[in-house]
Amino acid sequence: MRIRALSVFEGVVYHCWPLDRSAPCRPTLEVEAVLRPGDADGPLLLAVPDYVAMAGGLDVARPCLDQLRTKGRVVDHLGVEHLTFPFWTPVDVAAPGKTSG
Repeated sequence: MRIRALSVFEGVVYHCWPLDRSAPCRPTLEVEAVLRPGDADGPLLLAVPDYVAMAGGLDVARPCLDQLRTKGRVVDHLGVEHLTFPFWTPVDVAAPGKTSG
């Protein structure tokens, strides 16, 4: 499953959508967002309810979440379960008023 993050703040993905829903048990993250200092200093986090919706519902996501928990990819952040992405792919985006490249 390929997920595109459109906004990230202090390590948390706030807006995203699925580019490809195949292989929901192997989620990958692409970040197409302006990242400011502190936004991506560690793993990026995606709320589990957002992941469940993008995966196609709880029936699809439940076995994947069990596998991801076993791998240590589900963590608690502020009382909410999040998927952790220690590795992700940046999509080239320039900050407002600047040119990319």
